[in-house]
Amino acid sequence: MTQLVLDRVQLAYENESTGASFLALSNVAFTIDRGEFVTIVGPSGCGKSTLLMLIAALLKPTSGDLRLNGAPITKPGSDRALVFQDFALLPWRTVIANVELGLELKGVARKARRETARRYVSMVGLKAFENAYPHQLSGGMRQRVGIARALGVEPEVLLMDEPFGALDAQIRQVMASELLRIWERDRKTILFVTHDIDEAIYLADRVIVMSASPGRIIEEIAIDLPRPRDLSVRNTPRFVAWRERIWNLLEAQIRGSGSWEQSDVEPVVAR
Repeated sequence: MTQLVLDRVQLAYENESTGASFLALSNVAFTIDRGEFVTIVGPSGCGKSTLLMLIAALLKPTSGDLRLNGAPITKPGSDRALVFQDFALLPWRTVIANVELGLELKGVARKARRETARRYVSMVGLKAFENAYPHQLSGGMRQRVGIARALGVEPEVLLMDEPFGALDAQIRQVMASELLRIWERDRKTILFVTHDIDEAIYLADRVIVMSASPGRIIEEIAIDLPRPRDLSVRNTPRFVAWRERIWNLLEAQIRGSGSWEQSDVEPVVAR
């Protein structure tokens, strides 16, 4: 069942001092089915994160339509939750209190929100740390708190903006596997932005590849690797072929835009 629809979405920014207009996104159109895990890759500055902000209704498109379950997206709502790269935890609140925050803002009663928060803290493997503070946790643990907080409000769509970007390579791979484990449990719809090609393939049912600015969709690639997946799948011939295909698409965009020196897309390397 189609859950999320973007139809010819464009976003232009106007420079207030010069009056000049900058087109950030151009005629972006795609759909996401309920329970699908979709990743987005593209050159630096192509509008990947901006797309998530539009879906969260933290920005408004210049033109085009965004719909969730057939209804126009016009304002933020608890049916969508964002997970950021920088964790965005409140340092004066414990793990359990951070996870409760969204429920508290929704007006959920104290006992009910504590029960829900404990369930999701346990789901992300932090039951023993529910009374710890963010500064007492590793980067990977803090990111798991962020994921638990987003899941705690029980959104229909989880929007993840390079959530593992601040982690080292080893922890990043472990976190990707943990996210898949969590996703397999309740199959929330996830739209996940990343600059790591391997991560995009490993996680996704489908990879959306974006062009250099102004961002547009240049290809959608269905990833039919069997689930559940483990890290060994990255060494299979099919995975390697997708890695090469996506890198070739991105390299052409990066070099063609003349901005390759600033690209944050990770090139193909031996794994």
